[in-house]
Amino acid sequence: SFSSDEVIRKRLLIDGDGAGDDRRINLLVKSFIKWCNSGSQEEGYFQYQRMLSTLSQCEFSMGKTLLVYDMNLREMENYEKIYKDIENSIAAAHEKISECKKQILQAKRIRKNRQEYDALAKVIQHHPDRHETLK
Repeated sequence: SFSSDEVIRKRLLIDGDGAGDDRRINLLVKSFIKWCNSGSQEEGYFQYQRMLSTLSQCEFSMGKTLLVYDMNLREMENYEKIYKDIENSIAAAHEKISECKKQILQAKRIRKNRQEYDALAKVIQHHPDRHETLK
């Protein structure tokens, strides 16, 4: 005995995208059999019209499926483009971060040098200049 989930899963597998294609094909086969066994010309014409109607529904469903497929392909291309753009942005951000790190290191070096220069200048200011020393 099947559980309801298994039945639904099997039904969806048979039905494809759930558009009722299997039902239409079964209806078409039944109409064809009735058309073959039709007694009167009027009944045969009615079954013939029914088959044409079912065929046009199948063609419409197929066309719709193809359009959805094409749309999905375009969406995939679009998502790939967006993905590449994001990757490029991330790479550019990494470059900018590494450039900023270099600038920070350079600024730290300059600051350290200035502090050393200031310290040396204070020490030098405590001593007399060369002119005074020579006197």
